[in-house]
Amino acid sequence: MTLKALDLVVLDPLPPIVGVDVGGTFTDLVYFDGKAVSIFKLLSTKADPSVALLDGLDALHVARDAIVSHGTTVATNAMLEHRGAATALITTQGFRDMLAIGRQTRPALYKLSFPPRWVPVPDDLRFEVAGRVSSTGEVLVPLNVSQAETALDQAIVSGAESLAVCLLFSFLHPEHEAMIKTLAGSRGLNVSLSSEILPEYREFERMSTTVLNAYISPLMTAYLIALEKGLARRSVQPSAVGRQPPAISHQPSAISSRLWVMQSSGGILSAAKARGEAVRTLLSGPAAGVAGAFHVAATAGHRQIISFDMGGTSTDVSLADGAIGRTSEGSVEGWPVRVPMLDVHTVGAGGGSIAWVDTGGALRVGPQSAGSEPGPACYGRGGMGFTVTDANLLLGRLDAAHFLGGRMTLDRGASEAAAAPLAAALGLSPVALSEGVIRVANAHMDQAIRVISVERGYDPRLFALVPFGGAGPMHATDLADALHIGVVLVPRYPGVLSALGLVLADFTVDRSRTVMRPLAETGASDLAAAFEPLLEQGRADLAGEGFAEERIVLKRGLDLRYRGQSFELTMPVEQYDAKQIARDFHAAHEARYGYARPAAAIELVNVRVTAAGLRPKPELPRDEVVSSPDPRAAQVEEIRLRAGGSWHAAPVYERAFLRPGHACIGPALIVQEDATTVLGPGWRGRVDPWANLVCERGLRQTS
Repeated sequence: MTLKALDLVVLDPLPPIVGVDVGGTFTDLVYFDGKAVSIFKLLSTKADPSVALLDGLDALHVARDAIVSHGTTVATNAMLEHRGAATALITTQGFRDMLAIGRQTRPALYKLSFPPRWVPVPDDLRFEVAGRVSSTGEVLVPLNVSQAETALDQAIVSGAESLAVCLLFSFLHPEHEAMIKTLAGSRGLNVSLSSEILPEYREFERMSTTVLNAYISPLMTAYLIALEKGLARRSVQPSAVGRQPPAISHQPSAISSRLWVMQSSGGILSAAKARGEAVRTLLSGPAAGVAGAFHVAATAGHRQIISFDMGGTSTDVSLADGAIGRTSEGSVEGWPVRVPMLDVHTVGAGGGSIAWVDTGGALRVGPQSAGSEPGPACYGRGGMGFTVTDANLLLGRLDAAHFLGGRMTLDRGASEAAAAPLAAALGLSPVALSEGVIRVANAHMDQAIRVISVERGYDPRLFALVPFGGAGPMHATDLADALHIGVVLVPRYPGVLSALGLVLADFTVDRSRTVMRPLAETGASDLAAAFEPLLEQGRADLAGEGFAEERIVLKRGLDLRYRGQSFELTMPVEQYDAKQIARDFHAAHEARYGYARPAAAIELVNVRVTAAGLRPKPELPRDEVVSSPDPRAAQVEEIRLRAGGSWHAAPVYERAFLRPGHACIGPALIVQEDATTVLGPGWRGRVDPWANLVCERGLRQTS
């Protein structure tokens, strides 16, 4: 086994840290021991994701006391597969059906009927209690404790494992919810309170977010506890591969937790916090990739990027126009999730997506995926479906001998056997079928990129495409051609970029509360008073995690809207000047929606604070450019590559041998341990000083 290492510049002494991204097909690891970075990629273990994680740690000889920064799909998969905990809901009398009714939004305007929507809390587990708080926080009717106790007893009898509590206006008067939590705690229920999870107005969104937290928290808790036990056993047992890890010299860390989990917002939180607020991890995996992509691209001078993360099961895309896009209005499975998250759009197209024929005789690809077990047919693990990976192999877009750095050889015969029945059904040759599969998969991903760019008023031609994930670089130049994007930046380690993002991420805590008042009537002292409790809470949270005061950065934000609107824009705030804030809001509204209303009244809806615990980070080194662009020293073989409807004799370059200044002309393959890059006809790829492969259309000469 050959491990790839890249020397990095260390800004400050840093305890060893390993980023682990567990995907549906592969588990990726990036380990920084204080001096260098090593990477490793292995198949995920579907039954228990922690098995592959722990095996990866042993394969890299990770120090026993290293921080494990983890991106996980446990919460996401629980939602998508509807296998969370049996959850009960207690709400205000008269509002038990609000969860099922929702906003009555039609998912398709002209469709006359819809299948029933899945509801995470069934009818018989939704309970009401008397007690009412006004919109100003005044107690109109005291909580009926007897009814609350009866509801809790009925929930337990009905098999509830977890409880969501969402009372009207509890963000103004949380005491009633706290009383129910005390009663539930004595009965052994896992409890999620809306006043703790989302202390903001909009009762349906607050209820949905709280219910989803209750639904997935027990599963996340069980997973993280099992993982913590595995890490604890590992800290006292010999290495699973029979060798002790190398000694790592570093200064002791004051950080209290050694297991961190990526949030949907792109920040890290402790495992203990993730167990109680699992809803914040619903986009854990994709968020790490976006953060890693922006960091690598910004280092190389590209701050306008479209990140394109194609893994084995799905593709995640995001747009950054000078900064990573964030939102607090996401949704999962159609349910609102109002917690801070990166603005990521996901489609069910990945390397493991299975091709099939629908009832109309049309070729379809995904969303069903072969995953890691059994995986694509070419993996030789019993997979029978013809997947995108199999199609790439038959078209010469994958080199069977260089997959996973040669640790895994792909079976071309198995791919041909999987293609045969589908090709016969469509009257196509295996090659024509493979080309069709790639075109269909690319069409899905093309549309996903248009959703986050063209449909929001952005011209994709002005952005660099940053592909990553195990399959992203194989499809990047095809997509760039379709979208007329001129630059594709392939990071040095694209297949494990999400894991690198986990190594680079800061520890963050997000807090918010509803204010709801006219901005013009809000003075500096009012804003200071609104922010102060959140600022103090953020400081205390990070201090509790071991971050010194000089390592804590507090960012303030306001949710603003024109009076009468039902949506807000979040504006960063540096000074408490209402007039300046108003001017900034008008400008931001015009940039986002194409118009502004300077004469209209502005409402301040919520105040937000993000507290970040900053960690010293490794810096990507800048190497000297070689004198000659000739890449022939890096060529390892030649392969037959299908592109543009014909076969080409294409060189295969080993990425590790390409130096800054080397240039490759497409069609060509660039292989490495964690991914394969397809350089299409008409593309020129050059290695920049940070070891990124910068691909440009039209063979333009660059300095």
